[in-house]
Amino acid sequence: MASAEPDLLGALPAGPRGAARGAFMWGRGLDLAVFGGSAAVALALAALSTGGALPTWGFLLFVVGVDVAHVHTTLFRTYLDPEELRRHPALYAGVPLACYAGGVALHLASELTFWRALAYAAVIHFVRQQIGWVAIYRALAGERSRVDRLLDDALVYAATGWPLLYWHANPPRAFQWFVEGDFVSAPWLAAAVGPLGALYAALAVAYVARAIQRACVDRAPQNLGKHVVVATTAATWYAGIVATDSDFQFTVTNVIVHGVPYMALVFAYARERAREAKRSLIARVLASGLLAFLGVALALAFVEEMLWDRLVWHDRPELFGGAVDEPLLGPRARALLVPLLALPQATHYLLDAVVWRRRHTRPAQARALGFRPGSLDGVEGEGSGRGERGPGGAGDERATGAGAPSASGEA
Repeated sequence: MASAEPDLLGALPAGPRGAARGAFMWGRGLDLAVFGGSAAVALALAALSTGGALPTWGFLLFVVGVDVAHVHTTLFRTYLDPEELRRHPALYAGVPLACYAGGVALHLASELTFWRALAYAAVIHFVRQQIGWVAIYRALAGERSRVDRLLDDALVYAATGWPLLYWHANPPRAFQWFVEGDFVSAPWLAAAVGPLGALYAALAVAYVARAIQRACVDRAPQNLGKHVVVATTAATWYAGIVATDSDFQFTVTNVIVHGVPYMALVFAYARERAREAKRSLIARVLASGLLAFLGVALALAFVEEMLWDRLVWHDRPELFGGAVDEPLLGPRARALLVPLLALPQATHYLLDAVVWRRRHTRPAQARALGFRPGSLDGVEGEGSGRGERGPGGAGDERATGAGAPSASGEA
């Protein structure tokens, strides 16, 4: 499955409590709907499903409509903004060229090598996106303790890494990331599943104990946004990989919680950016609201999947035409074409590891992440009036993980 992203969000410096909207990016109700609601829908679909292959309607709704579409929303943060292109021309030209050249080289080595490299890049992207969301909520709440950061990161890595360990140690599964065999089969890792599962449980207990300590001893407000991200990450990764074993259940728990929050973030950014650059293409699209934003992403996603099906897979003629028995391309043609078709995903993974970092944060991005004028040390930018500050002072500059958050894993 596609992406989901990357490193998604950079770990931002902590601002004073109350400087942002009560430690929420867009407001309590909207944040909980985006993060908690998307996870609730995914888990409900997984629970109600009898399993099995992903049906055609599921492919359209979850793969095309969420997973692939969220990759294309990255355009609103990057290539659809001429000023952004002028600020970083080498980045926006070099990343796709490097991705394509590397993809061709890997595919010429072997087709499985290409898909395996892309799958593991996607996994890193998906994991790092969750790390990034937690870092944002920690910064918004003014949690400056190194203990909090280390414990948060350790628990999120365990919540994602332990199910991945189980997957590698228990082949075959009824699902795959992109193609069959893209994950290495490693049954010898089964001996580590129990001990590392116990470590995961210990980290979860420590996280809960730390939250209770902050509430009861430090009298600090509960960081509800962070807790929701951590809990839903643990629930969806466990449910989709360990508790169930079907393509449908893996897909819904994988792509919804990765793609929906990422699209919400990019829409928030595009709306803020449109207010700064009123004559830009972004502003013209956003003038028609959320439906226009989604319409652009969905149209591009559908065209991409149609090209994949007509030129490479030939497995959904009911959607894209053609026939299942059409001849496949030769190995050299596939080595040139497949990395080209995968370019939106690969570019999304790498760019999302960069563009949400602190040094790339300008006023529109700061506001989209929930930070307000004067709440952070940072940089001035166009449209900021006198010194509207983005998240740019002291603090860690790690990116999360796009692939996304894709899906498809670092949106």
